[in-house]
Amino acid sequence: MRFLPCSLSSFLVELDTLDDTLAVFAALQATPLPGVEEIIPAARTLLIHFDPTLTQGRQLSAAIRQLDGQAQVQRAGKVVNIPVQYTGDDLGEMAEYLGLSVETLIQRHTGSLWQVAFCGFAPGFAYLVSREAGIQVPRRASPRTRIPAGSVGLAGEFSGIYPHASPGGWQLIGRTAETLFALDRQPPALLQPGMQVQFVDATRSPVCVPVVKPQPLQQPVSGSAVMSVTSPGLQTLFQDAGRAGQASMGISPSGALDQAAWRRANWLVGNASHLPALEITAGGFSASILAPMVVALTGAPCPVMVSCADGTHFTASAEAPLALEAGDQLRLGAPARGVRSYLARRGGWAVTPQLGSASRDTLAQVGPEPLQAGTHLYAGNTPPHSAVQPAAMGLPLLPAPSETITLDIIPGPRCGWFSDEALTRLTSQCWQVTPQSNRIGLRLQGEFPLTRSDNRELPSEGTCIGAIQVPANGQPVLFLADHPLTGGYPVIGAVAHYHLDIAGQLPPGCRIRFRAIRPFTVFEEYEE
Repeated sequence: MRFLPCSLSSFLVELDTLDDTLAVFAALQATPLPGVEEIIPAARTLLIHFDPTLTQGRQLSAAIRQLDGQAQVQRAGKVVNIPVQYTGDDLGEMAEYLGLSVETLIQRHTGSLWQVAFCGFAPGFAYLVSREAGIQVPRRASPRTRIPAGSVGLAGEFSGIYPHASPGGWQLIGRTAETLFALDRQPPALLQPGMQVQFVDATRSPVCVPVVKPQPLQQPVSGSAVMSVTSPGLQTLFQDAGRAGQASMGISPSGALDQAAWRRANWLVGNASHLPALEITAGGFSASILAPMVVALTGAPCPVMVSCADGTHFTASAEAPLALEAGDQLRLGAPARGVRSYLARRGGWAVTPQLGSASRDTLAQVGPEPLQAGTHLYAGNTPPHSAVQPAAMGLPLLPAPSETITLDIIPGPRCGWFSDEALTRLTSQCWQVTPQSNRIGLRLQGEFPLTRSDNRELPSEGTCIGAIQVPANGQPVLFLADHPLTGGYPVIGAVAHYHLDIAGQLPPGCRIRFRAIRPFTVFEEYEE
């Protein structure tokens, strides 16, 4: 058992086998430790999130070592049949890699029962294992930016099914029409730990993938709309603090990428800081005002233009309350610095939370749908308070596309998988933010890729927000709020929590220089 720091408030417990991992996880569930906020099980590790004001990593690691890790884990349960059309893009290549014919690979996949070991990566994504199948393949050298919903894949010793369209690095061998995750189903995830899966060859039958209907915004029982969206810009989402505590369903916390700017928008209009606000990416948002309101825009400094009903026009200031009247037209230009702006309304917005939060998780596809032209927004009914004046707040200088920003990082947990040259390159060269970046993560490009000294296949393990994951091509991905809970590429470091807001504001073309604030260490006094 080893304890590997991940961030200032999380660490990995590394064990020898999947059975050991699930046993220690069961023991931790039976005997909760003070200060532990969440535990994410994976193939050979447990990711422990803790509150550093209540406990410390070394203190927790000592307590975990003393737990009885021999708890019984359920190894057989309900069998779920999954029909699969075996036409995946990587089927032939994986058969060749294994030294099998395509037909034999399909027979192995369908001829064995697969156990749901744990869930992660995305809601409803179950990691399935089968000792009888004898299938073990590497992940792709570079993950795909989009994998269709229902895709059946292989990675390491696992098989899995993508519940929604998402990025991913698994080898695709087929597709199913089964709905893996649905909020109107109890429980929402079709596959739960302890269940077994029997894949069925449906290659000769067409696969009809159901269309997921958008979740509508809350429609109040009474009252009228207060705003009509003319243009959502590149992307406009509802965001709040996020939905922590949903790891057992494979859901990351999500939430506003710039938490300070989101809270500041609420404070400026006298709202409680937890209320949802609109997160507007790269400006371009416009709307018709249908009822008087007071709003505030914070974060990336978009030009704010108002066309009044009487034909007059004026430019308003960001980071200050703005009174709007019925008939006004609100338009936001593109920000010169940063990426994401936050628009709060005094009294809040009426929006339906899902799983305890109004945040839109773009990977999990949980939360209110992105705003579209024609969307009507309704007034919330939360009583406002006195506004906080902008003079009382210090505003960060957000980066422009051509500038370089320095982010502090905590090295680990997988520094040992990289060459000394790679560890030097991580902090000595600049990394450019590419246009493929989004709320899931920043895809980075450096002149010199990070080379690994250990080329084994890394069993899937938990990841934290800010983690810097390195695929086989050596170009890092910096995980943001909508990141997958688990991943199969080694993490070389994680951005310190106090720099996460600025990481969420980095535009394409911006350059990052990483600064390690401490050396990588194992909790040696508790290491066997």
